[in-house]
Amino acid sequence: MSWIEDIISPKTRKWEEFYRNRWQYDKVVRSTHGVNCTGGCSWNIHVKDGIVVWETQALDYPLLENGLPPYEPRGCQRGISYSWYLYSPIRVKYPLMRGALLDLFVAEKAACGGDPMKAWENIQDDPEKRSRYQRARGKGGFRRVSWDEVLELVAASNLSTIKRYGPDRLIGFSPIPAMSMLSYASGARYLQLMGGVNLSFYDWYCDLPSAYPEIWGEQTDVCESADWFNSKFIVSMGANLGMTRTPDIHFFSEARHNGSKTVVMSPDFSMVAKHSDQWIPCHAGSDGAFWMAVTHVILKEWHVDKQTPYFQDYTKRYTDCPFLVELEKEGDHYVPKKLIRANRINKYKDVSNGDWKFLKVDENSGDLVMPKGSMGHRWDDPKGKWNMKFEDGETDATYEPALTLLEKNDGVLQVEFIEYGLDKKALRGVPVKMVETVDGQKIPTATVYDLTMGQYGVNRGLEGDYPENYDDKEAAYTPAWQEIFTGVSKNTVLQFAREWANTAEVTEGKCMVIVGAAINHWFHGNLMYRSAIMAQMLTGCNGRNGGGMNHYVG
Repeated sequence: MSWIEDIISPKTRKWEEFYRNRWQYDKVVRSTHGVNCTGGCSWNIHVKDGIVVWETQALDYPLLENGLPPYEPRGCQRGISYSWYLYSPIRVKYPLMRGALLDLFVAEKAACGGDPMKAWENIQDDPEKRSRYQRARGKGGFRRVSWDEVLELVAASNLSTIKRYGPDRLIGFSPIPAMSMLSYASGARYLQLMGGVNLSFYDWYCDLPSAYPEIWGEQTDVCESADWFNSKFIVSMGANLGMTRTPDIHFFSEARHNGSKTVVMSPDFSMVAKHSDQWIPCHAGSDGAFWMAVTHVILKEWHVDKQTPYFQDYTKRYTDCPFLVELEKEGDHYVPKKLIRANRINKYKDVSNGDWKFLKVDENSGDLVMPKGSMGHRWDDPKGKWNMKFEDGETDATYEPALTLLEKNDGVLQVEFIEYGLDKKALRGVPVKMVETVDGQKIPTATVYDLTMGQYGVNRGLEGDYPENYDDKEAAYTPAWQEIFTGVSKNTVLQFAREWANTAEVTEGKCMVIVGAAINHWFHGNLMYRSAIMAQMLTGCNGRNGGGMNHYVG
């Protein structure tokens, strides 16, 4: 150990030279870490003799806009240790092939005169040989091979598969652009040009929230993290931001210091919980039940008792709540079916794409109207009618959509609703409008809004199996009902729902949910997302700065 003593000896001061050598560098280059992290932090990489010796966080981010905190500091522990990946002794730097397959391929290729495609087909046609290399999977046995060898085998196997089964049987993954633009482009381009199927690396590890395409028809559209600061009520649900959004967590804390209410829903007191005003310890996987009860309260107090103008207008304009749904008779009751198509009635029987245009009721006249903006208008000629204007898609006449048929209806029918949480069914009164179809039938229809009221058990003075009050545990989706699944007090739900809705009303939608992989890994993760999104849509929070459903995994 004398060499250590020599280095740190105060007499020779060699420790200073040791320190200088450790931190010397030839140049500084700007880079980031391509590890599928959406943080995209900028780093100053210090290089000596072509080797990364150390990294520092960049501090020259431009200010996005006045009134928002600066982006720096950005970076995390994973980022600053990224060079360890570059120089790791276990990093794969050359092709590896399982020995059992390599031996078979080499032998078959020699036996058939050097034809790689024939060699591959011979292996596939021989059950024993095919089974031999398949049984070797999971047991190691990899050998280093040349690029020429592995490319030949890949090409032969791909061409043979296409020849025998067709190009759509060629399926592969390609890293997403956030990991490597070149790797993504090369893999995706190859599969698409060959007619193969390019599977999404994005949803392979539960990063794609399926609720987004189910509701909005898109993959994922979330806000820039700086927009967290604009929110006045932030809920972190299944997203441990201090761990997964390390460079952005400061926006969460800064929003709180700016007066925003911050809530964390997590079964454990996670890293992000210390940044919050309130921690709601729902049982794992029960977030959906909590949000369903929140929505029950919002519908009762802000849509029935109060009828908040901002919420009503938003729901009419940006959701499908005013659209009419067909009801079908089953025994002594009715069940909801699909949205009624515009070409089912004489008024619109000849419109183009009539199967993909739908109907509303004009609140003023009581007439049926075909609104612009549905999928049928997306592909129409002439263009220009795929919009959210309150205008008839055929005549351009203005109208005011009716959210509910409660005041003007052709009767009230008992409709069956399934309460999955309690595994039972309930019959509840729903106001309807009778629609005469082109074949002379008269079918009952109800607005999505009225059916939603029935599904959530919000009693508006109609007959049926409605909950008695918020304390009714035997009916979904009351605050007391959710206690069964979440372990959270009904009083917490009432407080949360009222604070959320009041904030959304005052700020016109500046209430945000941040959600992450913890929710998305559940089989019913899409339903937990949708339950929160439902509360947001009914309070006008989607599409607003400081609002929205924002999914991040890393």
